[in-house]
Amino acid sequence: MQTPNTIRIAHGIFYVTDLAASRHFYVDLLGLNVLHETDGALYLRANEDREWTLKLELAPEAGVKHLAYRVGTDADLEALTAFLDAQGIPWRWETELDRPRLLRFQDPYGVPVAFYAQSVKHPWLLQDYHLHRGAGLQRIDHINVMTPDVEGVMRWYMDHLGFRLSEYTEDDHGRIWAAWIQRRGSVHDLALTNGAGPRLHHFAYWMPDMGSIIRTCDILAGARMPEHIERGPGRHGVSNAFFLYIRDPDGHRIELYTCDYLTVDPDFEPIRWSLNDPRRQTLWGAKTPKSWFEEGSLLEAYDGGWVQPRESDLKGLPVHVI
Repeated sequence: MQTPNTIRIAHGIFYVTDLAASRHFYVDLLGLNVLHETDGALYLRANEDREWTLKLELAPEAGVKHLAYRVGTDADLEALTAFLDAQGIPWRWETELDRPRLLRFQDPYGVPVAFYAQSVKHPWLLQDYHLHRGAGLQRIDHINVMTPDVEGVMRWYMDHLGFRLSEYTEDDHGRIWAAWIQRRGSVHDLALTNGAGPRLHHFAYWMPDMGSIIRTCDILAGARMPEHIERGPGRHGVSNAFFLYIRDPDGHRIELYTCDYLTVDPDFEPIRWSLNDPRRQTLWGAKTPKSWFEEGSLLEAYDGGWVQPRESDLKGLPVHVI
């Protein structure tokens, strides 16, 4: 059976409870650009994105509608429907603004996903520096999903959708607690971390440099909103990335991210980290807030309502936790 050619992570749709507060956070402070505005929704993109990458949709409860990937052609979508039928996984076609054909389903581990091939392209803003505002987010980078079965999700996406492993965390018994898998030759399009789930851990944007991440902290401090800074700035051991984690008005976690590396060589060997190595989380040794390990956004079930998180059999937190 043909393996669909998944290109990259493409967008997320967040349910938010106060669109004005979310607009202030994402547009006025972070500097995302409003591509479309409809009754009850904002479609946002960063400066390099030629499509919208984050939709904020007004809803009674905060959560995540779905997470979407771009594929190469419509033939890849047809190959994916044939695969889903063979796996007994329900699917349906949906539409979104600029996206006439979205293939929507829930993966076997409970994550709501969509795949699409066609999207309206818009002029990029990368070199329109006079229009850049706020922190200067540059492009969508990756997502991180909390799951009680990291290895199961990892194997499914690698075996059936062609994802490749770049880094992973393993304990002394050979159990995988976290994994970073990718399609586009960076460290990851999808990260998987152990925990009650499935839930969205974070949604990440690439930043042009380390200074733009530090500027984000100054912007939030100047807006008298330092409580929205959850973790960092700092440097990960895993991925080598310079990072900052912030929380939006509904608690959705956003990572601002830069300075990772390429994994495009065919003989690239995945990097193993020991669960007990404190440098994997933060290379500099700073401790991590407990909320970072325990909190995440609920995901919408395929048939409606929320996917109910399930506890993991892998218990415990690293020792370097605040």
